[in-house]
Amino acid sequence: MSVFKVTDSDEAARVPVAIRTTAALSWRVLVILGMLYALGWLVGRLSVVVIPVAIALLLSALLAPAVAALSRLRVPRGLATAVVLVGGLAAVGGILTFVINAFIAGLPDLQRQLMASLDTIREWAATGPLHLGEAQINRYVDQVGNWLQDNQQRITSGALATATTFGSFLTGMLLMLFTLIFFLHDGRRIWLFLLGPMPEPLRSRLDLAGTRGFDSLIGYIRATGLVAVGDALGIGIGLAIIGVPLVVPLAALVFLAAFIPIVGAVASGAVAILVALVANGPISALLTLGVVLGVQQLEGNVLQPLLIGRAVRLHPLAVVLAISVGAIVAGIIGTLLAVPVLAMLNSAVRALYEGDGQAEPATAAVEGGREPPESDGEEPAPE
Repeated sequence: MSVFKVTDSDEAARVPVAIRTTAALSWRVLVILGMLYALGWLVGRLSVVVIPVAIALLLSALLAPAVAALSRLRVPRGLATAVVLVGGLAAVGGILTFVINAFIAGLPDLQRQLMASLDTIREWAATGPLHLGEAQINRYVDQVGNWLQDNQQRITSGALATATTFGSFLTGMLLMLFTLIFFLHDGRRIWLFLLGPMPEPLRSRLDLAGTRGFDSLIGYIRATGLVAVGDALGIGIGLAIIGVPLVVPLAALVFLAAFIPIVGAVASGAVAILVALVANGPISALLTLGVVLGVQQLEGNVLQPLLIGRAVRLHPLAVVLAISVGAIVAGIIGTLLAVPVLAMLNSAVRALYEGDGQAEPATAAVEGGREPPESDGEEPAPE
C-alpha cells in the first residue's frame, strides 16, 4: 500500500498563477495601506507638533537660498540666519497682513455681490432657454447659499478650534520659529544626522533624493509666490480696466487662492465673473471671463513651466487628487500642504529610481573633518 504525501509545492502547483500573483500583490498592498493608515493616525495625533514643523519646513525652503547666499559672501552663518529670519518674516508677514486685511475689509460687499449674482442667475434660469421651475431653482439656490454660510461658519470654527487657547497658539508659533531657526542654521547637519543610521550603500542615494526633494520644494514655494503675485496683478488690472467693483478684494482673493493649484484658480475666477455679472451685466462678465482665461493661460503655459521647471512638474490629475485627499484628511491645512508634499516626494522618488550613485557619500564631508556642504536650491540637479 503506497502512501502519497501532498507537499507545499504540489499545493502551490494546483493554484493558478494569476491567483498566486494576485494574492502576493494583495497582501503587499494591504501592508502598504496599513502603514499609511498608521502614519496618518500618528500625524493626526501629533498635529500640534507636525503642523508647526511643516510650516517651518516651507518657510525654510523660502528663506534658505538667502541664507546660503549670505554665507557665500563670508557672512557668519548665525548672523546670516538672524538677518534673513527677521527680514524674511517681516516681508512675508507684511504682505500677508495687507492681503488678508484687504480681503476681510471687502468681504461683506463681496458676499452681497455673490448673493445678488445668485439671484440674477436664478432669474435667468427661469426666464432664459432653460425654463427651470421656480421650486427647483429655489432649492438649488438655497443649497448654494446654505453651503456658503455653513462653510464660512466651519472655517471660522475650525480656525478657532485650531487655536483653542492663546497658550496653544503661542506654543505652536514658538515651536515653528524655533524649528525654523535650526532648519536655516543647521539644516544640512540635521539631514546628515538622520542619514547616519542608514546602511552605507544607501546613504548616497538617500542624500541625493533628499537634496532633490528639498530643491523641488524651494522651486515650488518660490514659483507659487511669484505666480500668485502675477495672477493677482493681471486679473486685478483687467478688472479695473473693465470697471468691475471690488477690485482689491477680488485681487486679494486671487492671490490667496493661487496657493491652492487649479481648484483655487477656478474658484477665484468664478467669483470674479459672478461679481462682474451682477454689477455690470453679461458683457462685463464675458470680458472678465476672457481676462481670467488669459491670465490662467499665461500662468499655465509661461509662468509655471519657466519658474517651476521639469523637476516639480506634476500632472493636473495628481494635483487635484492630492488637494482632495488633503482636504478630506486635514481640511484647509491639508489643501495647502498637499501639493508641496507631493512635489517633494515626486522629486525624491524619481531621484531614487534615476540616481546612479555617483553623488558624494553623505558622510564624506563629516568624516573628512570639514563643514558639510550647504544646499541653496539653485544648483542644477544632476541628470
